[in-house]
Amino acid sequence: MEEKKVVKKATREGYAEALKELAQSPDVIVMDADLGAATKSLTFKKFAPERFFDAGIAEANMMGVAAGLATCGKTVFVSSFAMFATGRAYEQIRNSIAYPNLNVKICASHAGISVGEDGASHQCIEDISLMRSIPNMVVINPADVVEAKAAVLEAAHHEGPVYVRLGRLAIPTVFNESYRFRIGKGQVLAEGDDVTIIATGLMVDEALQAKDILAKQGISARIVNMATIKPIDKSLVIESAKKTGCIVTAEEHSVIGGLGSAVAEVLSEEYPTPLVRVGVDDTFGESGPAWELLKKYGLSAENIAKNAAIAIAKK
Repeated sequence: MEEKKVVKKATREGYAEALKELAQSPDVIVMDADLGAATKSLTFKKFAPERFFDAGIAEANMMGVAAGLATCGKTVFVSSFAMFATGRAYEQIRNSIAYPNLNVKICASHAGISVGEDGASHQCIEDISLMRSIPNMVVINPADVVEAKAAVLEAAHHEGPVYVRLGRLAIPTVFNESYRFRIGKGQVLAEGDDVTIIATGLMVDEALQAKDILAKQGISARIVNMATIKPIDKSLVIESAKKTGCIVTAEEHSVIGGLGSAVAEVLSEEYPTPLVRVGVDDTFGESGPAWELLKKYGLSAENIAKNAAIAIAKK
């Protein structure tokens, strides 16, 4: 039999597809910090050049200008690499955008270890932690190109600031075009009784692969896609904990402050349950091919499966 071809696209391509549709709205403005070709924001310029602005290598200023435009009734999408968008411009995001609860949507590309050869200086693994700590901020980490497009379009309709985390690496497509995204809602992608794996971003496909590995060991895993890190779907986390009795989280982010921390907060307060977190273990990345780095830092189906067994043993 012929093998089924897996379609691979970067989530930043979903941003580009969403911008094509958003260009039809006269109230949408897009800004970039001299990285429009890489972030894919230049797609918007093709359709609405009069509403696209390149701020240059001045991310903090870009956030301030975006805030000003938002006070005039505009919905503003701003883009840069995640390291610069969240790190360099943190103060402006906090004080000028989130504090007044403005309609600025930060769609940051090249997040995580999968930036690859760009190395530790560009491999932002702290952005989810930074953004989820800011009041009024919604934080979304799409699993594939389809979810990325849907999340960006949904962000456009949300009242208030949104952070959408996007990637450089082409990754397997999980969803089909009928998929519907809702802020604050996770999805059960596969049922299981022994352990729940809650994953986000590119780790969702790895979690699905881990389910197959575990099945060969006689272990039944429930797989949950948690694209919205804030507000997290508390009811789904608690339901999963009650159903399987233990949880593994998987994210291409530091184990500190990201999905694992968000799930741990819910469990500790609502339904204490054994939890194992898979992510970057409080260290910087390094330069190298993206898939090799993901494997080295434990962001793989094999490591998820290994930790699932550990979580089950803690029950």
